[in-house]
Amino acid sequence: MTLTDIELFLEMLAAEKASAQNTILSYQRDLADFAAFIAPKFLRLSEKADVESYLQSLASRGLAATTQGRRLSAIKQFYKFLLSEQLIEGDPTQLLDSPKPERPLPKTLTMEEVDFLINQAATTATTPQGIRLSCLLEILYASGLRVSELVSLPFAVIPKDLSRLVDQQMLFIKGKGGRERLVPLGQHAVEALQNYLKIRPRFLETVHPANHKWLFPSRSKEGYLTRHRFFQLLKELAIASNIDPEKVSPHVVRHAFATHLLQGGADLLSIQKLLGHADISTTQIYTHVVANHVVNLVTQHHPLAKRKI
Repeated sequence: MTLTDIELFLEMLAAEKASAQNTILSYQRDLADFAAFIAPKFLRLSEKADVESYLQSLASRGLAATTQGRRLSAIKQFYKFLLSEQLIEGDPTQLLDSPKPERPLPKTLTMEEVDFLINQAATTATTPQGIRLSCLLEILYASGLRVSELVSLPFAVIPKDLSRLVDQQMLFIKGKGGRERLVPLGQHAVEALQNYLKIRPRFLETVHPANHKWLFPSRSKEGYLTRHRFFQLLKELAIASNIDPEKVSPHVVRHAFATHLLQGGADLLSIQKLLGHADISTTQIYTHVVANHVVNLVTQHHPLAKRKI
């Protein structure tokens, strides 16, 4: 019995690449689906347009970009095999790129939810740990720092003359990729930081002297408060604020910072600099988050929206 091209390909996967059975079955299903789509045309006669039409059909069926990419990968490997076996003269998939998956919209919080968190943190700022948490949250929301940047701030970012901090309300930090930038604090964050600095010596009593160089020292192996611990503290704060803890994380507060700035009228280039994004395309994701807000803004305030037809 003569084996089909798909069967020959699957045999090669099993014999030469020692592919797992589940992998082989997955290739078999994907290729069978493609073969059924282009029938009655033979697989060896397939053209680039056939593969493109197939990918479009997958999208119209609602299949995720990742699934479309996996199907195309299977088809690409299949035709690469046929070409290596000299069963076809050209590869119809050679110039095709995998569909790019859509970037998920960042989770965020409303301004009211952030207020609840900040106010709850302020009410618990009666212990050194509570004062530290309030300070961390105020700085995070005021600056949009990455959580790793926040917890690992060196003590040297604090000017020796605290009046400069009060006047400038900015911190000069070194962030991802060693890129330096200025980040804003605002009056509330500055006040929370001043309160924390008063009790910071309490934390120095329990840590190794080498860890004194960090703004938020701890007994962790890193020498400063860990991202995981701050994550836990925010979850506990969310519960105390009657907010679903699944909605709250340091990264979500960073997203809230950017989203609320954009809603307030800030431009993307400024937000890019504040967030420390190397590429503006990374920042553009926030335009989708506030799309409805922008539409309502234009509808309410643009002169053309008020014209009578």
